[in-house]
Amino acid sequence: MMAPFTVAIDGPAAAGKGTISKAVAAHFDLAHLDTGLLYRAVGARMLQGEEPIAAAQSLVAGDLENPDLRTADVAQAASKVAVIPEVRAALLDFQRAFARRSGGAVLDGRDIGTVICPQAEVKLFVTASAEVRAQRRLAELGERGFQTDFDAVLADVKARDDRDMNRADAPLRPAEDAVTIDTSDLSIKDAVACAVRVVAAARDT
Repeated sequence: MMAPFTVAIDGPAAAGKGTISKAVAAHFDLAHLDTGLLYRAVGARMLQGEEPIAAAQSLVAGDLENPDLRTADVAQAASKVAVIPEVRAALLDFQRAFARRSGGAVLDGRDIGTVICPQAEVKLFVTASAEVRAQRRLAELGERGFQTDFDAVLADVKARDDRDMNRADAPLRPAEDAVTIDTSDLSIKDAVACAVRVVAAARDT
């Protein structure tokens, strides 16, 4: 049985951490958890009228399969519920258990390396400029049929950054020992290759 090996990948919205996390997990045959989906699922249930703490405490795996979790409204709701300490506490044990599963795991979110898995074998902080991230999000929304404009998306990105970075509980920030990857001027291939090199070096030590 393989010993646990945790890769913690943090960063702001649309920086590329999800894409990188999936690619790293596939490359090293590790399990993957997009922890943001947990908060999106709680946010989606809040938009349906549920109290967020109760929604977090009763979350089930099926909630993560909701096709509406990637919409802009749910993303904003996720950012709002994520500032509630009781919501974060309710989801903590699930994330930590997943991280230390046999065979290893990759988790991406905003506080994986700082709060959820401070002892992770690898910590990455994936970032990019707000303008680049807004352009990426605009393209993503357009592909899904949502009509909006760059200025509105940029405002949403900056508002979410402000909430995530300045919340009292588990603010978004790189862990002291995290390797930062700025994807502003990197192709997906180059960003993934950079992450793979960092993880490979840690596995070989």
